[in-house]
Amino acid sequence: MPGDPLWNSSKAKELVARRHPGGLIRLGREHRGWTLADLGGHLGCSAATVSRMERRSHITDLTLIHRAASTVGIPQHVLVSSLAPPAPTAPAATRVSASPHAEEDPMRRRSLLAATATVPAAMLLGMDRALADTPAPTGRGALDPRMAAARELYDKGAHTQLLALLPGLIADGHAAASSRRELDQARLSSAYSLSAALLIKIGSYEQARLTADRARTWAEVSGSPLAAAAASRELAIVLRHQDRGEEAQRLMESAAARVEATGLRTEAASSAYAQMLCTLAYTAARGGQRTEALAMAEEARRAARRLPLLAPAGRLFPLSPAAVDLYTVGVHWALGDAGAALEAGRNLRPEHFPTAERKARLGTDMARAWWAWGRPEQTARALLDAHRASPGEVRDRPAIRRIVTELAQQHLRAAGVRELHAAVSAPAA
Repeated sequence: MPGDPLWNSSKAKELVARRHPGGLIRLGREHRGWTLADLGGHLGCSAATVSRMERRSHITDLTLIHRAASTVGIPQHVLVSSLAPPAPTAPAATRVSASPHAEEDPMRRRSLLAATATVPAAMLLGMDRALADTPAPTGRGALDPRMAAARELYDKGAHTQLLALLPGLIADGHAAASSRRELDQARLSSAYSLSAALLIKIGSYEQARLTADRARTWAEVSGSPLAAAAASRELAIVLRHQDRGEEAQRLMESAAARVEATGLRTEAASSAYAQMLCTLAYTAARGGQRTEALAMAEEARRAARRLPLLAPAGRLFPLSPAAVDLYTVGVHWALGDAGAALEAGRNLRPEHFPTAERKARLGTDMARAWWAWGRPEQTARALLDAHRASPGEVRDRPAIRRIVTELAQQHLRAAGVRELHAAVSAPAA
């Protein structure tokens, strides 16, 4: 309807000026009072696909954009204007730091090391040196079995041992990647992705950002869509921790679209796609976007139905239906609905998960929900279960260790709290 005042509004004009057709589609959908699922029903696609289309800053499916625009009533001239290339502008002043956290003086570095006190400071500095100047190759043998052993340490929650191995893996990964073989380049990307995952877990976000960026670079060079998905996921998690949720969400939307474009013909690709949706759902939840978060979680659940109950060993994204349900616990917790989080995890058991890290994650995620619900005894019990599965998952994660401290300060006489505090405070074996 060309005369509709909606399309002459300041909001519509702003979206056209920003060249954001997805935003116009969202404006039209909300004007009609439709949900994401309603528009998806008209278009024959999922709510998750509609959400990604509305939020993307670049167009990957022009046909779908035109169909959606017609469905919500966007006038043709408005849509065409939003799709036009932006007018050239004068270059903006360059910012020295892309992140409010990126500028780090020695005082801040010492504070970071103190905050990560459960991991030896010398090992974090060793990673610093390895990232600043790639070490000489170690010559310790083939990378594949060493990467498998490193992943096993991650899955056990053996964070200190893994941190000691990573500089050598990165050095030998670079030596192998000099062959310019795509598989060797993908291996190096995987080494950086694993490094980022560990550094995120222990709260060393600046190092994690650097390793995740390098993982993405080497994944793009290798051409591996799964390596690129893994690297994008780690970078998105870092961005989320750095309060850059919108950037994280855009990155994950793009990663999910690239994996989906492979056709999802294999279990490995379907697992990667479901993992991207899980991370996207949690990222949206942390940004307070309830509708989008729940739509992504439901789409991930549908994608995971084709996956085995226990993922095969060695799979890059070892996702299962139970793992998606565990992500849903986190999504509800992030949305501030502890009751829904507890309900989502009610039937989950440690035996549903193949690794110590995931078994412990079940405990820590349920503990966060119990703590938000105001149940100190259940919180302590869940954290004790997590600690028994993998002490590092409780001891080395700053957010979880903070709950242990608060329990001891506020509810020392509650059942399990003294035991938990003593276990977490004891020196690592």
